Amino acid sequence: MLHDSSDDDENGGADIGQRTASQNRPVAPLNRSGINNKSVNANIVSPLTSTKSEHSSSISKNSSSNYYSPQINPHPSSTSSSTPTHRQLPKLPTNSNRISPSLSIGSSTNTNNLYDIPQPSTIIQTDSTSLKSDDSSNISDGHLHPSQQHQQQQQSSIYNQDNKKVNQQESISRSVGGISIDRVPSPSTSLISDNEREETERVERELELKRKRLQIYVFVCRCISCPFNSKQSSDMARKYLKINLSQYNLTKERFLAFLNGKTHIEADEAFINAVRSYYEVFLKSERVGKLVQSGGSCSDDFRDVFRINIEKRVRSLPDIDSLKISKDTVLALWMSKFDAIYRGQDQDQDNANSRISKSSYMSTSAELIMSKEQLYDMFQNILSIKKFEHQMIFNSAQLDNNDEQAATIRRELDGRMKQAESLQRQRGLMPKFIHKEMDSLYVDELKKSINDLMSNLESLPVRGGSEQKFLRSKRSNSHNRHGSSSGSSSLLYSSNKSLYNESNFEDNDAGLSKLAFVLNFNVNITCKEVRGLKSIPTNRIVYCTMEVEGGEKYRTEHAEAGKPVWESLAEFPTNQILPIVKVKLFMENPGLLSLDDNKLGKLSLQIDPTFNKTNWWIDMIKCKYTSNEQLKVKLDVRMEKPQNLKMCGWCYARGKNVWKTWKRRYYALVQVSQYCFATCSYRERKSEPTEMMPLEGYTVDYAEPDNGLIMHDGKYFFKAVREGDVVTFATNEENERHSWVQALYRATGQSHKPTPPTTQINKSNSTSGQKDLLDSDRSKNLGFDEYIQSDPCKFDHHDLFKALQTATLDFRLNDPYCSLGWLSPGQSYVLEEYCSRYGVRGCLRHLYYLNDLLDRAEQGFMIDPQLLHYSYVFCTSHVSGNRPDNNVSTITMEERDRFSEIKERLKQFLENQVTNFRFSFPFGRPEGALKATLSLLERVLSKDIATPISRDDIRNFIRKCLENAAYTNYTRVSDQAKIEGEREMQQQNDNEMVYNRDDSPRKKIDDLIHLAELCIELLQQDSEHYQEAFKQYNDLLIEHEEIFWSLFAVDMEHVIDQQPIESWDSFPLFQLLNDYLRQHDTLSNGRFHQQLRDTFAPLVIRYVDLMESCIAQSIHKGFEKENWKSKTRGCATSEDMLWKLDALQCFIRDLHWPDAIFAEHLEKRLKQMASDMIEACGKRVCRHFENWIKKGGLIGGTSSDYLLPSECCVMVNVILDCKAQALKLCALHSGDLHQYHTRIDEYLEKILSDMSKSLIQKLVSVLDSVFKKLSRYDEGSFFAQILSLTKPINEDGQSYVSCVNANLEQLRQRISDEIFTLNIFEEWYRQQTHFIFIWLGERAEISLHPYQLACLLLILKKTHGSFELQGVQDKDLNSQAYSSIMQRLHFEETANAVK
Repeated sequence: MLHDSSDDDENGGADIGQRTASQNRPVAPLNRSGINNKSVNANIVSPLTSTKSEHSSSISKNSSSNYYSPQINPHPSSTSSSTPTHRQLPKLPTNSNRISPSLSIGSSTNTNNLYDIPQPSTIIQTDSTSLKSDDSSNISDGHLHPSQQHQQQQQSSIYNQDNKKVNQQESISRSVGGISIDRVPSPSTSLISDNEREETERVERELELKRKRLQIYVFVCRCISCPFNSKQSSDMARKYLKINLSQYNLTKERFLAFLNGKTHIEADEAFINAVRSYYEVFLKSERVGKLVQSGGSCSDDFRDVFRINIEKRVRSLPDIDSLKISKDTVLALWMSKFDAIYRGQDQDQDNANSRISKSSYMSTSAELIMSKEQLYDMFQNILSIKKFEHQMIFNSAQLDNNDEQAATIRRELDGRMKQAESLQRQRGLMPKFIHKEMDSLYVDELKKSINDLMSNLESLPVRGGSEQKFLRSKRSNSHNRHGSSSGSSSLLYSSNKSLYNESNFEDNDAGLSKLAFVLNFNVNITCKEVRGLKSIPTNRIVYCTMEVEGGEKYRTEHAEAGKPVWESLAEFPTNQILPIVKVKLFMENPGLLSLDDNKLGKLSLQIDPTFNKTNWWIDMIKCKYTSNEQLKVKLDVRMEKPQNLKMCGWCYARGKNVWKTWKRRYYALVQVSQYCFATCSYRERKSEPTEMMPLEGYTVDYAEPDNGLIMHDGKYFFKAVREGDVVTFATNEENERHSWVQALYRATGQSHKPTPPTTQINKSNSTSGQKDLLDSDRSKNLGFDEYIQSDPCKFDHHDLFKALQTATLDFRLNDPYCSLGWLSPGQSYVLEEYCSRYGVRGCLRHLYYLNDLLDRAEQGFMIDPQLLHYSYVFCTSHVSGNRPDNNVSTITMEERDRFSEIKERLKQFLENQVTNFRFSFPFGRPEGALKATLSLLERVLSKDIATPISRDDIRNFIRKCLENAAYTNYTRVSDQAKIEGEREMQQQNDNEMVYNRDDSPRKKIDDLIHLAELCIELLQQDSEHYQEAFKQYNDLLIEHEEIFWSLFAVDMEHVIDQQPIESWDSFPLFQLLNDYLRQHDTLSNGRFHQQLRDTFAPLVIRYVDLMESCIAQSIHKGFEKENWKSKTRGCATSEDMLWKLDALQCFIRDLHWPDAIFAEHLEKRLKQMASDMIEACGKRVCRHFENWIKKGGLIGGTSSDYLLPSECCVMVNVILDCKAQALKLCALHSGDLHQYHTRIDEYLEKILSDMSKSLIQKLVSVLDSVFKKLSRYDEGSFFAQILSLTKPINEDGQSYVSCVNANLEQLRQRISDEIFTLNIFEEWYRQQTHFIFIWLGERAEISLHPYQLACLLLILKKTHGSFELQGVQDKDLNSQAYSSIMQRLHFEETANAVK
């Protein structure tokens, strides 16, 4: 703390948590021939037990040793060597009668630990050695060195049989592979090989590391046992259990089993599709696997990703009013099914998984408020401390004794204050600061921090004593709260006059009052039974009264004299330290006029705070009413002492100003505050002390017996010494003297620890005393006293804390929680207490933490950027001098240099994080981490905390990161597409399937389409998971996407250029990309979108030209070879033409061309093309129709057996189909809607009209041919009489009716348009009727031949009915011409009948 450790701390503790390269390396034996163990051991001397010169000489003799811990030279004038201001670690003593503790190298297995978490071997590295660790399982089972066996035998003879098992257990673990800690040899290079030398050096380094861990653990235990600066936080963010690789693989198996239908979970198709997407995209992602491996994922992350996915799916669906279930209910049901899949359905498996291990169970308490025992256990695991080592430290350091720990703190603070004052005189020992003026400020800082610690310690409550509060004694100016440097004394206590007697007590010091030493006690008395009442009738009532002199009385319940038993507890508060307890026995007087009861017996007891009797029979003094029988009472008497009474008892004492006569008095050591103790003497029945001696400035120690003062009850002496005064005390027992010395040692705060004189332990001593001495002796022999008694001021606590913090972080990152680098409340609490208590500078602490976090992040651990932000802001405010509290603080060169290094390293780390944001924060996990990273990056790029970086600079930096991210993302996704393509090819080769060659254009375009799909999926994930984090840099994210697509455009151009001219395989790529881009809010009509349009525009034009030529050729060649067979709606050629036109238009329309002008141009061209093609089709159909009509002999007439050809009907259907499709194919969607449709529609209508006329004319010609035959029967003609000889009936009429019916059916069946067919029927019927009417008109002057009349009647009646059945309306059927004809025929029929 008091030196510049920039070089020493460079690599210290940096490699904690790394595993060893070899775990089975042999340990070099020490009992080699030619090596004198005695001489070797003589060279290793503990610095704590040897002088400076001896220590230096021992080091010079062992020049090959790698470990050395310099000590503070007690004599500055010594010329031996330059003395550092601190030491690192004490060496263990090497006396032959001492036994070394077993120090496990690497990670030790502790069978008594509550934590069974498998941790990597953690070694705390010193500044001068590299980190190595080994498995202790191969070392701790080794045999003892022969010299150690001999030592063990000698040592075990000291202990009694009760501790035999303990000693045997310790002796087994006293060696590390046969190497004693205090007997590490320095092998000669002439006697051993290089391998043996390296092995010896390795063991030496590991031993040194073990010493360092033990020393750190001692300091940590003190922080845990008596904290006075910090508290465990209970409001920290909750940490969830992280998912490990095995759980991740099991989760994937469960979801795959669900998709394969191997579970009994019922689900609809929508949920199955959602789970399949979740499995394919998230669970199978390599990035998720790395996230799990880094320890940055928990079950909530997996659940949140699925929840967000299904929320988008369900919310995007339209609302259906008929459904009685809401979307929120659907989401809840889906999440419950997801949880069922995630947990698994196998009950046995669930039970097995629910049985968490003991280590996991104990780790769950890490997030809660931990007890001291739990904290001890946790740091034993962190520092690889064995359980028995902890027990030895715990007992020797008296960690369960609050008074001892408070005294230790006072001594530590006193030592630090001395050190601060020495730095004020010797400024050369100070660390280097950035300004010379900070030297004095540094001392003031130290003193202020020490005074703050003193205030914190003094604020701890001291219970007991009087309810009135009085001022405590004043401190010396050297410990003024303002850090004054005046005064030459560095003692913790002032040198005020502290000897007072009863007469001058209040005159000498007004700051202390006798009432401050008035104590509060509780006396508990239980009267249980009385004996000796045989002479009293058994039915008489007896009772007892109890009182403490000067207090109230308490009366027991009534009891019969035959059974005088009670269970009455009486509590008496009192201020007397030596109260008189009185118990009286009474018998009720049965007389009516008697006023008082009869007293049977009484007793008086003088007790003190140490008095404690249970089931104690004591004689009572009999009264006159009692017989001669012995009267006894059974009592429980206990006096509870307050906590501020530290020691009390009868002693002899004599001093100069107080207790001037050698006299036995009752003394008490009373604590008023954490810094005010006094020894007081009390008299019987008095609550205030008669005389008192404040202990400020006194030093206590054991004393030799004074023959002139030895009394029969005062044989064991000790004394309290201060300049100008000596107070001598004597006790009756050795243990009592030891207790008084230890209590006064804690109260005085002296640095010298009293050592009891070496005497044979009296066998009559109490068992507890033997146990204390035995524990102390064992701890001393095992070397733990060297660690416990070492002065904390002589250590570089920055180096120790760095190692402790690194080990704690490694332990935290390997526990079952998803901590992301955040320490648990218990860990933070202990580290905070360590920093406050031992003066670790806050900036260095956070710099060490930042360095460790960056190391772990580079090793693959997930670290929360918010945690980095907190530490970095603290360091920035400190180094820049802009602290939030506006206090001026010192800044060392080491802090500035380390901060500059950390800042540059953090900048590179954050740049890498932003560049690889997809892989550093997969799927936006951990939540908010990317946003926190950008915030931290902005802070790191700032010059200092008061000068933020300009927006342009931060934007330029992030722009550069996103540009690199585009290259990185595209490179990885293209590699992924290449790997998947190779996998598909391998599968096809395995299945003996022939696919396009690897270098074929079709294969390349397929690979490019697959790459485009991956790119679109990548950017969609970026938009879903990262857009919120880049919200304030949205334009930069857009530019990042454009750069990403520009890289894809290079590959796209290369592949398209290699495609054949007649190949149109690239259009699916355009559709895929254009559909994504046109729906994108920012990329639509962007650079890549324009490039895509410019690339495919020539291809579209060439494709349309080719399709136009192809359709025209199909029309020309198709109609020449057309057989006019009926198809769905027309002929084969027409349907193919119309399908091609429709498909072409649909294809161009589905392209959704981004350029509106070019899209309109394409639409017009396609509509015009359709119009031209339909017109050409109509012309050719019309020409063929005329030819087919002429084949029936329209000019020469047609017989009555004529049937209209089906080919003509097909041609009519072709025109009808073209007319029906013209609206869709020729009508524009914008502008003039019927620009092309009207013209083609009119043209087709004209063709249909001409076809209708031709058909009717052809059918009417059949009627004409029939009537020509009937004309031969006209009256007066030459053939009439000849033909009449054949006696015809109506044959011609019958043949015509058959022809009409056949053609009606042909038209009805063959022509697809019913309206068009009905129009033909109506027109046909009308012309037929008109033709008959004209024919009859021409014969109005002559009568009809009966044959003519019969045929006409048959034709009219039958055709009338046939046309009526085909749907011709009555108004057309019963026209005026038809009525005239029927009237004429009825007239002719009547005339023929008259004849």
